Amino acid sequence: MPDLDLPVTDALPRLDAALSAGRNVLVVAPPGAGKTTLVPLALLDAPWRGDRRILMLEPRRLATRAAATRMAFLLDQPLGRTIGYRTRLDGAGSAETRVEVITEGLLLRRLQSDPGLEDVAAVILDEIHERSLDSDLGLALCLDLQRMLRPDLRLLAMSATPDGGRLSALMAAEVIESSGRRFPVTVKHQPRDIAHIRELPDATARAIRAALAEHPGDILAFLPGMAEIRRTQSALEGIGAEVLPLHGDLPTKDQDRALRQGETRRVVLATSIAETSLTVPGVRIVVDGGWRRSPRLDPATGLTRLATVRVSRAAADQRAGRAGREAPGIAIRVWSPALHRGLPAFDRPEILEAELSALVLECAGWGTAPVDLAFQDQPPAGALAAAATLLKDLGALDEQDRITQAGRAMLRIGAHPRLAAMMLAAAGVEQAALAADLAALLEERDPLRAQHAAAGSSADIASRLAAIAHGDPTADRGALNRIRQTAGQYRRRIGLASGAPAAGQPGPLLAAGFPDRIAQRRGEPGSFRLSGGGSARLPITDPLAKAGLLVAASLELKTASRIRLAATLDPDALPAALAARVTEQVESSFDPVAGTVLARRRRRLGALILSDRMEQGDPARIAQTLAAVTAERDLRPLPWTDASRQLQVRVALMRQIETDAGWPDIDDAALKATAQDWLPPYLSNITRLSDLEKLDLHAMLTDRLPRHLLARLDRELPTQLPLPAGRAAIDYTGSPPLASARAQAFYGLATTPVLAGGRVPLRLALLSPAGRPIAVTADLGKFWKGAWADARRDMRGRYPKHHWPQDGAEPTEN
Repeated sequence: MPDLDLPVTDALPRLDAALSAGRNVLVVAPPGAGKTTLVPLALLDAPWRGDRRILMLEPRRLATRAAATRMAFLLDQPLGRTIGYRTRLDGAGSAETRVEVITEGLLLRRLQSDPGLEDVAAVILDEIHERSLDSDLGLALCLDLQRMLRPDLRLLAMSATPDGGRLSALMAAEVIESSGRRFPVTVKHQPRDIAHIRELPDATARAIRAALAEHPGDILAFLPGMAEIRRTQSALEGIGAEVLPLHGDLPTKDQDRALRQGETRRVVLATSIAETSLTVPGVRIVVDGGWRRSPRLDPATGLTRLATVRVSRAAADQRAGRAGREAPGIAIRVWSPALHRGLPAFDRPEILEAELSALVLECAGWGTAPVDLAFQDQPPAGALAAAATLLKDLGALDEQDRITQAGRAMLRIGAHPRLAAMMLAAAGVEQAALAADLAALLEERDPLRAQHAAAGSSADIASRLAAIAHGDPTADRGALNRIRQTAGQYRRRIGLASGAPAAGQPGPLLAAGFPDRIAQRRGEPGSFRLSGGGSARLPITDPLAKAGLLVAASLELKTASRIRLAATLDPDALPAALAARVTEQVESSFDPVAGTVLARRRRRLGALILSDRMEQGDPARIAQTLAAVTAERDLRPLPWTDASRQLQVRVALMRQIETDAGWPDIDDAALKATAQDWLPPYLSNITRLSDLEKLDLHAMLTDRLPRHLLARLDRELPTQLPLPAGRAAIDYTGSPPLASARAQAFYGLATTPVLAGGRVPLRLALLSPAGRPIAVTADLGKFWKGAWADARRDMRGRYPKHHWPQDGAEPTEN
């Protein structure tokens, strides 16, 4: 453990004691306290760790690598030995690694592939206060794992904000606070607000120039994204200081350069990644533009997309605190005090804003419903229901909300389920590359949006794909570059080279990801009905306005939905998951009032009925429909007789005593379950349910027995028992079966017969001349010698004209 004089050091003994006692812990410490660097190292020698690893989650790739690099440096080891890291794009580690720093999304992948985290002793969730969707879900799954399977797993959350009461209760965690070391920071606001965010780079550049002239030290400026960083960098040319960008998509060497102390004054232009996890040395001045990229549901595409939004007051305070890490500093906010008072107090958790199909799919893969997991904020029920419906449409969940094989494949791809479904639907390398381009295009902003806004561009997505592949002088170059970079990442995820060429039709791929956005033209050009319900429009001048079938990948949802991005769709070239939905078939339905079957020929596509007409029903379909109705009514429409019921029981008895002889199951439950298999052949000339009364059900059930089994049934369990003076009908519904006949028929029978070679006992019912029971016995020989005398005396008095021998076992001529 390195000997560093950082504020969190004083809290480490309490942390060690709590974790040694098996408790979860919430560490609350301000930025700069050293928690990200020192806490994992302090746990390396803990006895409870054994030889297992410590996983630490970071919200961003840059912070992940920076934290691991710093810890490895403190141990004087190369990165990848004791300290390792992993992001979606790169990593370093070995068999010796004991602290592994990973991005939040990779914890979800790890949990899905290794649900027990067998080689992990503790999970540290750093910057838990940022409340990303992956962080919230990762904590919920870890708590579920700890509760169900790994009570020995230590969970440690670290937050830079003091409001941790609800989180500590959720985790049943001990709260350990470290005051940190913060120098005073003077906060200044601009007197006037900018009119539009496009003015932000110039306004930020002016504030930086003024700060360089008035205050000492390096400057850390916060801007929402790469485009604003580039424009601000251009506006700062010639300022006499080194201007460095800092964002997650920079090459590693450029990231490291921004995080090292410089030889001259520096201006670091950073996104929100520098708010908490990273320390930029030498900073005395913070210039805060007041905006950030935050995940938000985009109703146009149904995807979660990064939107540019105002920061909260809490985030602004976090940013200002970066100026006081090493000495007194100053924070300059590029907005007015009045606007500041109107900012939200805290950033709204992503789980309350985002589209939740990815969360629902993760939970299905984990095996626990979202409502049964412990979240800091329970995801909205409406959003969960909508997500489950979408996942079923994509083939990721079955009707019981269980994950399918396709759903597990989507989890492995790690994209939004809509986009993963597109990539799974691709056939061949070129179409898979096209799916990657489409996924990247839909994640980013439309590169031709300026044209489209001016009504100078069609909604046809093919023009965007052409711009991605070949360029377009009218396109947004920044958007194109981001799309190409993201498309390369998706290619690598699905096993393609990043430059693999794309080819094919986009319509079938979009249909796989947007089955609810398939649009059929209705009436006049430009008016469409959506398969998921509702309608949408295109301008009548758009070349796609006359298309019969489209996939609307992006909709502008205002008073009337306008299609922004779409592709034509050939109903004969659908992806496999949708091919069965768009079929022409005769649908037979039962009319309960008329008691008959009606047939309609329909061509369906989700909520769309492309054609519908009455026609003469197919006898086979009518028979299937009647069979289904009969099963739904528990077989009551069939003409049940005593002989039919006796046959069911006889076969059931033979199934019990000859389990391997192949006797069929013909009880009610089996007949109902297999009604579509055995009943339709008997209904070929029947169209009304009432006509089932004309069937010979006993013969139909007999047909289910092979000839040799039917002969064996009659031999082993006959319907009638031969007697010396007649026959007795056998009732198999009781146990044991009961053979009944007048007493005179049994005269001369000394013992009780047996059935099925003695495997089925038999009772005998001796009846009076009036058909009333005289006696029921399972031992006829004993009855003749005992109770028969009393019965004989009674019967002789009642029926003197009938023969009542003294010994019924003796043969008699009467």
